[in-house]
Amino acid sequence: MCGICGELRFDGTRPEPRTIMDMVARLERRGPDAEGSYADGPLALGHRRLSIIDLSERSGQPMVDTELGLVLVFNGTIYNYPELREQLRGRGYRFFSDGDSEVILKAWAEWGEDCPRHLHGMFAFAVWDLKQQALFLARDRFGIKPLYYSVTPRGVRFASTSQALLAAGNVDTGIDPVALHHHLTLHAVVPAPRTLLRGLRKLPPAHSMTVTVTGRIDTQRYWQLDAGRDTPAYSEWEWIEAIHEVLLRAIERRRTIADVPVGILLSGGLDSSLLVALLAEAGGGELFTFSVGFEDQREEKGEEFEYSDLVAELYATNHRRFTIPNREVLARLPEAVDAMTEPMVGQDAVAFYLLGEQVSQDVKVVQSGQGADEVFGGYFWYSQMQAATGSDIERFGPRYFDRTHEELCAAVATDFHGHDYTAARVQHGLHGTGAADFLNRVLAWDVTTLVVDDPVKRVDNMTMAWGLEARVPFLDQELVELAIRIPPAIKLKSGGKHVLKMIARDLLPDIIIDRPKGYFPVPALKFIRGEVLEFMRAVLCSEQCRDRGLFRRQHVEKLLSEPEQHYTPILGNKLWHLALLEFWLQRNVDRNTA
Repeated sequence: MCGICGELRFDGTRPEPRTIMDMVARLERRGPDAEGSYADGPLALGHRRLSIIDLSERSGQPMVDTELGLVLVFNGTIYNYPELREQLRGRGYRFFSDGDSEVILKAWAEWGEDCPRHLHGMFAFAVWDLKQQALFLARDRFGIKPLYYSVTPRGVRFASTSQALLAAGNVDTGIDPVALHHHLTLHAVVPAPRTLLRGLRKLPPAHSMTVTVTGRIDTQRYWQLDAGRDTPAYSEWEWIEAIHEVLLRAIERRRTIADVPVGILLSGGLDSSLLVALLAEAGGGELFTFSVGFEDQREEKGEEFEYSDLVAELYATNHRRFTIPNREVLARLPEAVDAMTEPMVGQDAVAFYLLGEQVSQDVKVVQSGQGADEVFGGYFWYSQMQAATGSDIERFGPRYFDRTHEELCAAVATDFHGHDYTAARVQHGLHGTGAADFLNRVLAWDVTTLVVDDPVKRVDNMTMAWGLEARVPFLDQELVELAIRIPPAIKLKSGGKHVLKMIARDLLPDIIIDRPKGYFPVPALKFIRGEVLEFMRAVLCSEQCRDRGLFRRQHVEKLLSEPEQHYTPILGNKLWHLALLEFWLQRNVDRNTA
């Protein structure tokens, strides 16, 4: 719900008003309802508002609490704010608004750096303490809301998007070799705090950062998913009942915490269909559902309306579906890439972008099924990993990495070879989860690290580009903390996501539950031929690409000569990976630094 930005100077000067204006302008689409700014000596803040809770001007931002000497800019939603509000009122705090934003200010005044521990929801926020002359930044546990920053000897800047920071200038846009290794190995995921650009960083999920006017920066983790706790001695049905109860609570809370209607992105798959079914089970009014499809290619259908229509009819939702002509996919791709805070190779990004455009005309908030596969073991590679033998990295890498280290070195210039950074990062991450079972180590690391950048970032970027907030109940804190402890044998039954499938048995038709897992079909981009191939050729053979010198020409020519022959273990097209990365750099970096 919004876009935030700010700057704190270390050199005794004031931020240039134009800098904040430039950043705020780049955040307009995230918050189309209102604009605000604030300045106090070495600090300046900017905000674009998407009004969802307490639609009055009293919840406008930047929010200034003169009594406490605090100023806030905030992006997201705090789902437990009504309970926190009453708790804080009982401790003597007085409120001047009715929304969740002010609750953060009072929580900071009461608990200081422990404030985020008390907040349940999706959030990225900054609090300026006038008395301490310190800036406090925090990001939610699963990184649902983005928070980027750049640091120079003169100060620190932060924003909801990389584009806002690039527009402000003075960002080192050189490619980070470690991040590039991650990007080309983990299908475009670069784990925080790195990004592809050396001068651009992102606050890791479940972390906060305190910055003082003297330039001191302290980063701390305030929460960690504990996958190593003792597993309850539940039977299979007790697990199913426990998850059903917690999931129902998570979905219902994400509907009720809003002063505007909340819709559902309905693909027709199990996850989104289950959201509809459980919301109907909870009761509470009309359901708004939305589906998108594309023209067919000869090899593949471009829509799954037969399934989404079935669910919409079963639960009598107010349903709208949209069909996107194939010619529009490539024509609108540049817009979608412009909305990406980092390059994303998931071809359904453009689908979410075009769906968001349509949905935003009817509602401001939607629920989406992202995270269910990572939490409950739905992807095919999880069972492959579980069946494999060897060390954790030997089981994980061959079934997930897009390229071996050797192939990556053949694809990029010598300056970017380095070490096998990704294998080391993954091995360290899996070990750090504390889970006794291999699969639960994988899922714990996936849900706290990989899912942040794919698909959660994709959904946030593509929906917020249209002033549409997407909520992801499968990443509810209570739900994830419970689900991570389910024994792997139960998770992987029924071909994966067994618990969700059993919850759905009495709620959805078997054809929805038992059909093979689908992926958002975008056949116009999946099959690399014709105009799509020529587009990629133009990007990878452009003067900008050649001058950048990122890719080895021999490798590029090989992929261009065999565009549909080179796929990753999880079926991503390697030519598309390179073309999308180069196109993102041209659209988002070159244009901002020209």
